[in-house]
This record gives sequence, structure tokens and C-alpha cells, in this order.
Amino acid sequence: MTPAELSRTVLYAVRRAVDEGELSVTVPERAVVTPPGPGGCGDYATNIALQLAGAAGQPPRRVAEILRARLAGEAFIGDVVVTGPGFLNFSLERNASALLVEEILRRGRRYGHAEGFSGTIVRLRCPAEIRAVVVTDALARVLRSQGDFVRIECDGRPEPEWGTVLGVDSGRFGGYSDSRTGSHSASRTGSRSDSHPGTRTSGPGTLPDLDVTVHPVPADPLPLGRDAARWALLCPAAHDRPRIPGDHLVQRETNPLFRVRYAHARTRALLRNAADLGFHPEPGPVSDAEALLAALGDHPRILTTTATHRSPDRLARHLVAVADASLPLLPAVLPLGDEKPSAAHRARLALAEAAGAVLAGGLSLLGIDAPDHL
Repeated sequence: MTPAELSRTVLYAVRRAVDEGELSVTVPERAVVTPPGPGGCGDYATNIALQLAGAAGQPPRRVAEILRARLAGEAFIGDVVVTGPGFLNFSLERNASALLVEEILRRGRRYGHAEGFSGTIVRLRCPAEIRAVVVTDALARVLRSQGDFVRIECDGRPEPEWGTVLGVDSGRFGGYSDSRTGSHSASRTGSRSDSHPGTRTSGPGTLPDLDVTVHPVPADPLPLGRDAARWALLCPAAHDRPRIPGDHLVQRETNPLFRVRYAHARTRALLRNAADLGFHPEPGPVSDAEALLAALGDHPRILTTTATHRSPDRLARHLVAVADASLPLLPAVLPLGDEKPSAAHRARLALAEAAGAVLAGGLSLLGIDAPDHL
């Protein structure tokens, strides 16, 4: 059960409590599900009871107990505990982690992507400034992963090097306008992207033009090359000043981009080594991997949040969290010495492969390569 699925389960419990007259509230659109904080327990927690208590006219712990009675016994939920002022804490059944890994391996790099068109058309507009163009390019990739149809306009002609060096897909930029003359030009590729079968350019599901604004770069990022330059431009929040050149090319643990790519390359190496030893990944329960499982389960929500808040930096930070949670697990994946591969080794290998798929898929959305070898 992923956090998104658990959120839907919580909302269903709220709806049942409302229908049965125990709560008189408006069912919220979403329930925030996160790893438990200090004083919490289990795999996930939510503050939905505290959120609803005021409208319900009841103490938060009473609201939490009402919901706990409806959540206990749900599929894949082993236990529900109320802690603190009214936090609901969930312990998932042991096979829930295996099902999560199976889902990631089934979807591969597209885990967390929407299936089909969302019905939303997003229009992005950015200045002809190198960071703004790269952020817009990455944001468009994430929005498309969530099923949105994206149209881009640039207030000026992007420099050719931004495509050749930084991998900006200039064909996706539907046109550019010259702020000096007010004229507008649309490329042939861009003009084709202005239409989408079965969509409307106005009406429900269509968003107004969205201006992409970022803190400009203090120096030319092109000497960093594609991957390091894109990371340097995308990792900071839009209003933060990027570090150019920074340590983005240094291959050591202090470099977050290196940790992300290194963790992915390690997962690929483990799969190759395991194949040489004659065993393959098989999802199953894995002990001492709660942080990694929580991060992997949170990936679909992160993609949705990144698209909603127009902030590729959220995805970049999430990939660092996945990598940092993965690295402690990896040394225990392969058997040591004369040890024979066991079900635990196969389960850890499957979890490592799932982590690698999430890292590779996330880097791809940022326009950054995920090499199998470093």
C-alpha cells in the first residue's frame, strides 16, 4: 500500500463516518500521509483527525478513535494506533512492502506516472534566460508524466547551446516571442504540438498561462555539461540562487547528484552480480528498510506535488532522499563468502532494483542521465 493508496483509504473512512452520522464535516480532498514523526510508531501517520476536529466539534483524539475503528482491519493495514493529540499511526502488513516493490518493478521508470490524458492543458511561459528555460523544460516533462498536455512559449529565442549542451528539447517550445518587436514565431514542430486529439484550448481542465520565474544564474553553467548543469539549475528552489560551479562535478558523498547517480549505478551492478551468482530479484518482506520503502511509496505523491506546485526542486530533493535511504541497504543485498542466496537476498535485490527504477525515472524527468556505470 503506497501513501497515496493509504490516503484514499483514510478519506474513505472519513466518508463512512460522515455517512453514518458520527462526524459532521466536509470530506477533504486529500489526507496527508507521511512517515511518523517523534512519538509516533508504525510505517505511516496522518494528522487528519486534528484537521477535522474543529469542524466536527469534537476533540481530535475522539475523531481519531472514530476513524481508527473504521481503518483497523482494512486490507494491508496490520494495526492502527492513536498517539499524541490525535495522530493516526499505521503499521502495514508484512506483504505490503512486497506488493509495493512488485508495482514499481511492473511500472519501471514510469512508476508514479498517470495513465492517459488527465484532461488538463497547461500553458507555460518563460523568459529567454538559461535557468528559466531549463526549469520550464523539466517542469513540462513532469507535467506530461501526470497526463497533462503542455504548451510552452518563450519570450525570446532560446540559444542553440541550451539544446545541444543542456538537452533542452527546443521542439517542445511551441514558439517564441520577440519582446522588442512584439512579433511571435512558431516552429514547425511547435505548431504541431499546439493540438491534441480530443482536447480543448479553453474550458474545464484548462489552466491559464503560467509564468515561470526563477532567480537568475550568477555564472554560465554550460561548462558543467548537461547533467551537472541541469542539476545545479533545478535542485535549488526557484527563488534560491543556484551555485555555479559549486561541487556538482565532484564524485564524493558531499555531492547530492553523485549520491543519486551512484546509488542507481550500484543497484544495476548488484543485478549484474546477482545474475552471475545465479539468482534473481523476488519481492518479499525486507527488514530494516522502512525509510526506503516509505520514500519509494511516496514517489507518486512527489510527482503530483511537483506538478501541482510547479517545482522540479521537490523531485530533485526526493531523489536524494531515496538515494540516501538506499545506500545503507545495498551492502547486504548479495550473499557473503560461502553463503547461499536466500529469500531474504532475493527480496533485498528486488527492493534495490525498485529503488534504481525510481532514481532512473526521476532523473529522466529532470533531463539527467542515469548511467549504469560510474
